[in-house]
Amino acid sequence: MGWTLHEYPDTGSLAEALSGELARSCADGFARDGRAVLALAGGRTPWPVYERLARAALDWSRVTVMPTDERCVPHGHEASNLRGLQAAFAAADGIRVEALTVPGGDCDASERHARDLLSGLRRRFDAVVLGMGIDGHTASLFPGAARLARGFDPALDACRIDPDPLPPEAPFPRISLGVRRLLRTRALHLVITGVEKRDVLETAIADPDPLRRPVAGILHAPGTQVRLHWCP
Repeated sequence: MGWTLHEYPDTGSLAEALSGELARSCADGFARDGRAVLALAGGRTPWPVYERLARAALDWSRVTVMPTDERCVPHGHEASNLRGLQAAFAAADGIRVEALTVPGGDCDASERHARDLLSGLRRRFDAVVLGMGIDGHTASLFPGAARLARGFDPALDACRIDPDPLPPEAPFPRISLGVRRLLRTRALHLVITGVEKRDVLETAIADPDPLRRPVAGILHAPGTQVRLHWCP
């Protein structure tokens, strides 16, 4: 396990640096096997990263992106990470944006769909971008969720998670990639902003219990190198 911390003065500097790293990951994927696949977090913090990346001079027809997690809502819903990614990559002509959920958002059908999708994608991700909440959740692996342990099940690529309590800003069940699948990547990035989340991160580094702070399951995974990106 291990991590490197990259600090930036502001979100613009963070977005510029990380978008450059993701563009290089795509180029490396092209060189290896002709394509690139990225798993990307939703939320407000990373959208500027993706918008900047979408302006990179890449053959976007060879790039696939998917959410690391998704709310069980219709694809057109304002809370949908799929919708957010499609908007962020609007300038990336030809890119493929995969959904973790079925169009109507049904939870059980979406869980089956996500597992089928990932079973057909056995190669490593070229890069994964994760965020973190002040409760230590990452992707949709929320502390206190009844099904949280399934997110750490080495036999599962994806699972349904029902946060408890449901976040008031997005009170929906979720589909999340499991830790096993998130770690199957050539580059793993964790993006956080603000002093409060920096404190949570440092606590998770000191305390490896993933049930208290699921992000610890990423930070302390054997053989994993996490690139931490932080700005105030």
